[in-house]
Parts: sequence; C-alpha cells; structure tokens
Amino acid sequence: MSQATAPLKRLAILDDYQGVALSLGPWDRLKGVEVTVFRDTITDREALVQRLAPFDAILAMRERTPFPRALIERLPNLRLLITTAARNRSIDAAACAEKGIVFCGTPSFGDPTVDITWGLITGLMRDLPRQQEALRAGRWQTSVGWGLEGRTLGVVGLGKLGARVARVGQAFGMKVVAWSQNLTEERATEIGATRVDKATLFAEADVVTLHLILSDRSRGIVGAEDLGRMKRTAYIVNTSRGPLIDQDALIAALKEGRIAGAGLDVYDTEPLPPDHPILAAPNTFLTPHLGYVTQQNYRAYYQGAVEAIEAFNAGAPVRVIAP
Repeated sequence: MSQATAPLKRLAILDDYQGVALSLGPWDRLKGVEVTVFRDTITDREALVQRLAPFDAILAMRERTPFPRALIERLPNLRLLITTAARNRSIDAAACAEKGIVFCGTPSFGDPTVDITWGLITGLMRDLPRQQEALRAGRWQTSVGWGLEGRTLGVVGLGKLGARVARVGQAFGMKVVAWSQNLTEERATEIGATRVDKATLFAEADVVTLHLILSDRSRGIVGAEDLGRMKRTAYIVNTSRGPLIDQDALIAALKEGRIAGAGLDVYDTEPLPPDHPILAAPNTFLTPHLGYVTQQNYRAYYQGAVEAIEAFNAGAPVRVIAP
C-alpha cells in the first residue's frame, strides 16, 4: 500500500480556543488515528511549519490559521486539509490541488451570526454594555436608549445572512433599506427591503449592518466618506469580516463622536492583540468573533470532520472544495 492510499494516521485539530473539540466530536470513530489538539494560534511561519509537518490530516477552524501556498508547500506529509464550514478563503485551494492534497469542508448548523448581529444592534441601541457597568457600580439608569421600532436599518449585502437580518428588523418594526454592488430591485422587493444607493443608505440608516464576503472588491468598502454621511446618532455593526471597514477611519469617527457607536465581532487581526487601537475607541460593543461559535455549529463541524476522514480513508472524499 502506497503512502497516497494508506489510511490517515495523524490528525491535528487547530485553534481550539475553548478546549471543547474533543468533547463535541465523535472522535472515537477514528480507529488508528492519533488526534492532537492545539489551543493556541501560531502566526510565526517557521514555528507553524515545525508544528504541522508531522501530520497527514489537519482540521482548521475557519480562518483562525490561514493556509497560503507558502505554508502548504512546506507540509510534505499533508494529504487531507479540512476546514470547518463550506468555504475558507484563507486556504489556497489551488495549491492544495497542485500538491495532491484533498481540501474539503464540513456542514454547519443554521445561521448563528444573525443572533450575534442582533445582540450587537440591541445592545448598542439600548446602551446595554454601559448600563450593566453602571449598575454594577451602583448607578441606576444613566442613559436613555433608542427603541428599534420606527428606526431605519441599512443592510449592506442582502444575501442569505443579510436577508435573515433584514427580516428580523422588519419583525421589530424597522424600515429596511439595502445596498450592495450586485443588489437588484427584484431581490430587495423579495426580502421586503427598499433598494437605495450606497450614499443614501449611509445617510438615512440609524443602524448600518454589513453582510458581505471579503474579497478584493469588498475590502475597505466602507471608508471615511461613507462614515461621514452617517448621522451622529447612528451605529455601524460588522459581523462579517473586519477589513470591510477602513479601521483608521472608523476609529477616527468614534473618537470624534461623528457616529454614535460601533458593534464589532470581527477585526483586521484575530485574535485581537491587547494593544489594538479599537479597544481604546469609545462607544463600542466588542465581541471576540462569536458569530459562528455555538454548540450546534461546533458539533456539526466536528461530526463533519470525522465523516471527511472516514470518507478519505474509504477512497471517496466528501465535500471537496475545488480551486
């Protein structure tokens, strides 16, 4: 039996921040596979190569550890690379294909990012983070927040997630306006939103929420000019990808009080370093990229990873991601 057809022997599970991977997956089904769990993220390339070189299978948790071509080409034993969820733009699929590495995904459970989006929106509008701090400090009702009903929700990106966020907004009694580079009148009407141009959305919305895939075209799609159009009483929420917003422009707008606040679950650098400037920006509600982090989702990820290894060993890989 050649190495190419031999069963997988060593699996690395990466970036298990909470230490839950082994308890949430059916790993006991993988007879003969040595499973090693790493809880930290390594950004140094040489150290990462040294850590991962012995493994013939690797499970990556979303984009926590990117796999560019320069890394993939230095992992000679790697034969199966699994990403949680159905896609991962931080993994070079073409490099995997050229090296004969099977690159595949896993199922997910629902759209839990919708939950976090609305947690941030309601938290900001009702000033919940600061009200909790005040209460713990012995102060009672220190501000007056905004109710959602009658406010305008601006949805940037009306795909699967954006549409669900929009429908929740409608359930709260909000007016929903939407924009993206490809949004059609028909799609907006289908969701019950009003299609507007980008400038109008930022000028009219009381809350702007972003639901775009990060790409060369969308990187920095929200800049200083867009933030400058927002009302001083308006908030911006990003649960998609940090680089969609010009970070320097956002921090400046927050520090100068040109917008009311920002709710962020995603950042340009993750995990967020303790000296990151966004941590010192005022009027923010910050969470550590929790959009996809649920018990149900993790169980679906790890179940799918076990299935992927079983299928690979049977000579019939599943959920293969093409370049």
